[in-house]
Amino acid sequence: MPELRKEGKFEFKISGEGTPIIFLHGLMGTLGNFDAQVDFFAKAGYQATVPALPLYSMPLATTNVKNLTRYVKSFMDHMGYEKAFLVGNSLGGHIALMMQKLYPNNVHGLILAGSSGLYESAMGNSYPRRGDRDYIAERIRDVFYVKEVATEELIDEVFATVNDRNKAIKTLAISKSAIRHNMSNDIKEFKVPTCIVWGRQDDVTPPEVADKFNNLMPNSELHWIDECGHAAMMERPEEFNTIIQKWLDKLLSN
Repeated sequence: MPELRKEGKFEFKISGEGTPIIFLHGLMGTLGNFDAQVDFFAKAGYQATVPALPLYSMPLATTNVKNLTRYVKSFMDHMGYEKAFLVGNSLGGHIALMMQKLYPNNVHGLILAGSSGLYESAMGNSYPRRGDRDYIAERIRDVFYVKEVATEELIDEVFATVNDRNKAIKTLAISKSAIRHNMSNDIKEFKVPTCIVWGRQDDVTPPEVADKFNNLMPNSELHWIDECGHAAMMERPEEFNTIIQKWLDKLLSN
């Protein structure tokens, strides 16, 4: 299992030595979402890290995608990473895209999985009702094709977030910020190598979103995972890891 560290304002999981690869979780995500990837890529010769994004600790007025991106850049500076590969799921993908926009010299390549940035439906049609655990459990299961991934522990974590007024307000602030920071015009200019990995049964960011990313980004490859929803790294970790490893091997061998 990856080591959990806390250094100053940063809390993160880390394992391995080598080229940095940073995994960025989504709005309702946790550090544990990428445990299978950190272990795998540490053994493959990378230094794999997952920083905890400060979704609920920034002042409300500055809780937005751009400031979360600046936080990731400050994490890279803290770790001494001049460049890194960025792997982002959902909101994490959006932050990875914003890193490329704001700090292109610090990005080796992007891996996007169920990324926001073009289409925002991560909260469904309505914010989960506070206090209604059954409703929240149903919404969380809807995120996954492999329903077993929605453990009771995961449901409890999201339920606690939804019922914390401060966290609920900041969750909505980030969601609105994601809609404002639509990347469709920006990504047409991105030359960065990009691997798009998408679940064919993703109902949060549907398959046509992956097609749009692939069509707009000049240097991208699109890979599908069948019987998979919004969080491919959790639902189909072996397939997810294999796709990324092959893409990285090809990229780094050129």
